[in-house]
Amino acid sequence: MSDKITLDSLKQAKQAGRKLVMLTAYDHPTARMMDEAGVDMILVGDSLSMVVLGYPDTTSVTIDEMLHHTKAARRGTKRALFIGDMPSVSFDQPLETTVEHALRFQTEAGCDAVKVEWKPNIEAVVRAIAQKGLPVMGHVGLTPQTAAQEGGFGMRGKDIDSAKRIIQQAKALEAAGCFGIVLECIPTQLAQHISQTLNIITIGIGSGVHCDAQVVVSHDLLGLFETFTPRFVKQYAQMGKTIRAAVSQYCEEVRQSTFPDAAH
Repeated sequence: MSDKITLDSLKQAKQAGRKLVMLTAYDHPTARMMDEAGVDMILVGDSLSMVVLGYPDTTSVTIDEMLHHTKAARRGTKRALFIGDMPSVSFDQPLETTVEHALRFQTEAGCDAVKVEWKPNIEAVVRAIAQKGLPVMGHVGLTPQTAAQEGGFGMRGKDIDSAKRIIQQAKALEAAGCFGIVLECIPTQLAQHISQTLNIITIGIGSGVHCDAQVVVSHDLLGLFETFTPRFVKQYAQMGKTIRAAVSQYCEEVRQSTFPDAAH
């Protein structure tokens, strides 16, 4: 588990049929634990907006807020490929400014790559960033930054026309220079077809087992975000309940003067 993960590592894993793992992290201790546990890719996702900063959606987070948390998570990441998620506000700018935002993830926060969600003309953005030497990961299917304009959250690609559109988008992102693509909330067979068609890695979230990699939001996996739990999430721990119980016990012991005791 000691070798640094690179883009070549990801290509070799796909060719060998070896599954890859990606998780989100937003701070130093979480990133360090994930890195030490053997996660292949760490993403500082714009999910930061909701699960850490308390905003109502992912579009509210700013570039400076993203960079602040990305720098913290970078300090805890040694082995995993480290990826920064470009927030929605980055794409409300001229192309040159969007590219400048992307490069800040590299120069200020030490990212190995950035991630962008599908939206009109995103291919030009991918090409412009890649030409600056910064690798780009794409994202198709359910794209949270534009979900409100596309009928809300839910499965994408359920009919033939929308499935064909997602396939075309994935191919376009590969042609533009993406090294990998997140497939979010699309049918298993569609994700399998895309994964077998593309030469680059696919990272599934709510898209079945046939993707080259899997990602979930770490706060969902650990039971730390309790506002809602996506149907595709498996909770491997319920840390929210554990933390609440620990704090409740601390409160009780302080109020009963049993903490601190002689040992503390």
